[in-house]
Amino acid sequence: MPKNNKLLLNRRTQALIAILITVLLGACAINQSPLIQPSASIDDEMIRATAPIIGDPADPLHTVKTVQSSPIPDPLNPIINTINAVAEPAQIPLTQAAPVLTDIWQRFPHQYGIPHEDNARIQTEIRNFTRHPNYLNRVSKRAAPYLYHIAEEIERRGMPMELALLPVVESAYQPFAYSPSRAAGIWQFIPGTARHYGLTINWWYDGRRDIFAATNAALNYLQNLHDEFDDWPLALAAYNAGEGNVRKAIRRNRAQGKPTDYWSLSLTRETRQYVPRLLAVADIVARRDHYGIKLTAIPNEPYLVQIDIGSQIDLALVEELTDLPIETIYRLNPGFNQWATDPDGPHKIALPIDKAEQFSLALSQQPATKRVKWQRHKIRSGETLSHIADQYNTKVAVLQKVNKLRGHNIRADHQLMIPVAVKSLDSYVLSVDQRMARNQHAGSGNKVIYSVRRGDSLWKIARRFNVSISKLTRWNNLTKRAILKPGRKLAVWPHGEAQTQANAAERYTVRRGDSLHRISRQFKVSISDLVNWNTLDKKKYLKPGQKLKVASNTI
Repeated sequence: MPKNNKLLLNRRTQALIAILITVLLGACAINQSPLIQPSASIDDEMIRATAPIIGDPADPLHTVKTVQSSPIPDPLNPIINTINAVAEPAQIPLTQAAPVLTDIWQRFPHQYGIPHEDNARIQTEIRNFTRHPNYLNRVSKRAAPYLYHIAEEIERRGMPMELALLPVVESAYQPFAYSPSRAAGIWQFIPGTARHYGLTINWWYDGRRDIFAATNAALNYLQNLHDEFDDWPLALAAYNAGEGNVRKAIRRNRAQGKPTDYWSLSLTRETRQYVPRLLAVADIVARRDHYGIKLTAIPNEPYLVQIDIGSQIDLALVEELTDLPIETIYRLNPGFNQWATDPDGPHKIALPIDKAEQFSLALSQQPATKRVKWQRHKIRSGETLSHIADQYNTKVAVLQKVNKLRGHNIRADHQLMIPVAVKSLDSYVLSVDQRMARNQHAGSGNKVIYSVRRGDSLWKIARRFNVSISKLTRWNNLTKRAILKPGRKLAVWPHGEAQTQANAAERYTVRRGDSLHRISRQFKVSISDLVNWNTLDKKKYLKPGQKLKVASNTI
């Protein structure tokens, strides 16, 4: 045998002898120290208390078995032991599945994110809410159609879920809420801020009340405020009072060497209550059983969907195609001011998900020309765009746009195309006019339509008709600081002597060349009032000698 082969054999023999010696020593060691001790140690008790039970419950050591990540080693087969140690996966302890949150209120506390410490201001607000336990339940009912969408949008942006409760503080989740500062909608946008954040406001549509558009704008605004102040309480204070006022308060405290956090700032009473009120609502939602507050259960699932319909549509047609009451359609789409959607858009309708397919299918079978009713109007001598607009309950700007008119000049015998409602206007129960009519319930005596004159003020008009300013503003959806423009028409129910004078209707004899337009201007009343008081047909001409009842408002 060659020398090299002898050397190789010797090395193999040496390696085999070394392995055998190692195996024999390992066996001796294992025999001296058994794997499982007959009595449990303190560590064993801890294992029993925490490990999931997988083994046989009759075996007193079954809890120990559950924490073994590999089989018991075989002292006579170290190679197999090594393979098992690598191949056998570690056992994963069983954990309880996360509970399914079926009520959206259950979801809120898990996603709160405004750090704060409890204090007297928050406790004061909690006491105020708990003294009236039914209030938040009523608010939760109003929030039901909108809350899931708002919560989803907040979660998508990674913002604190307390913000979904901000409309509770702002508007009590009333989509038609209107404040003395001219703020509107559940997020209470004032016109300037609304337009800055892309919300459209016109005769047809008010984006401040559109749940989808206003929520997007409000969260954009709040995020911008947080980016500036890097603090949610300060951002919320700025949302309420304006960022300029918060900056001033911070500068004032900094100059005096005082802390500049929200809780240390000198702010108006309303803003000092604003953040504590929101945090109080959040705490009550999280611990409503503790406070004895009931909230309407709201499914933690989508409720609304927006459908893009591509053009203007009469809401009465939406009612017909969905079998939903028109009041419900307005409440789901509170941005719509009139009997139809804005011809310029947005061309979206928010509907319950279970109505979406039915509506889309039914709408696809409707000719586009049937979505809005149109009427031809032949212009009469002496008529103006203003009076034609009044007659059809529309705006001059609408007539100009539809008929491509650049100014106010129109010619007799020409025709105008006018969009008109399919149903009577009082059928559109939550349009701007009908909401205002609900406010105008003073009711005794005759209603007077007063045309504002140059130099008029709310105080002067209220005094003239012997009514309070608060009633005058409520009847006409105005704030006490509203600026009245000449020509604006106000509804008034006079009291006392003013009422007597208003009730004394004048009789007017029609003369040759007279028209409803001329008579309405002479007596400062609307054409529609003349038509109603005298049961006239607007399509027929007045005849000389005809007697008309005219209730003058020039008291």
